[in-house]
Amino acid sequence: MFGYVTACKMELKIKDFEKYKAYYCGVCKAIKVNFGNLPRLALNYDMTFLAILLDSFEESSCKYVRQRCIAHPVKKRVVIIENSSLDYAAFCNVALVYYKLLDNVKDDNSAKSKVYSFFLKNYLKGSKVELIPTMQFIEKSLNQLSFLESEPKGKTLDEFCDPFAELTAFIISSFYKDKEFYEDLYKVGYNLGKWIYLIDALDDLEKDMKEKKFNAIDKSFNEDDLPYEEFYKKIENRIDFVLVACAAKCDESLKGLPIKKNLDILNNILKYGLMEKMDKVFRRSQCKNE
Repeated sequence: MFGYVTACKMELKIKDFEKYKAYYCGVCKAIKVNFGNLPRLALNYDMTFLAILLDSFEESSCKYVRQRCIAHPVKKRVVIIENSSLDYAAFCNVALVYYKLLDNVKDDNSAKSKVYSFFLKNYLKGSKVELIPTMQFIEKSLNQLSFLESEPKGKTLDEFCDPFAELTAFIISSFYKDKEFYEDLYKVGYNLGKWIYLIDALDDLEKDMKEKKFNAIDKSFNEDDLPYEEFYKKIENRIDFVLVACAAKCDESLKGLPIKKNLDILNNILKYGLMEKMDKVFRRSQCKNE
């Protein structure tokens, strides 16, 4: 369910792409500083967007350094350090992955998830006290989502999407203290969370139907128990419409926020990055590597 919110590299200026990479490496470095090396394996681009968005409200310039790391031991990379938005994104990254692993253990009794979650739990024990409510909300929301997915009869697609949408909204809006813009920030998070949940469900649809696993799109619309190819043709335009509407609402809500920097990167992610990811999941690219 993670890693779908990325920038569209082809539409970014070089300076913005370098800054985007610096934020990504900054989240990775923040995970190392705050939690250790092992949790860095859980790094994903969604948390890069979170860090960029939250840091965009700050007028102060970022602190850039050039450093080597395990992934890039030869050439130094530009990294943003000592940044509260990055620290928060690092925490959310580790916490979200930890509770998702617990969910995997519950659903599939995955041995790999069981081992990894055991180690992540120890790393999370050192989290700051003020972050505990966020961790509790993550656990509550994912448990609620797990319950809905285990008892899907009579549920609508919006009901399945709601817990993860609310969770994303909470993560994004709870960090920003100025309540004047809370509503717009919440809307960005809610619609982005709904978009992530839906694109993930669509991406896994064929596999889930083949393995007879839960899928929100299948459970919501496949009343006639159609095979994948026939069902996909039936719902493709409908899901496309909902995803585009969610992305458009994110972009519209962003306009109401007091963004002080990184606006070009944020617009790129919400206008082009989400659409690019949709094209790949809908398989609309003309060739494999387009």
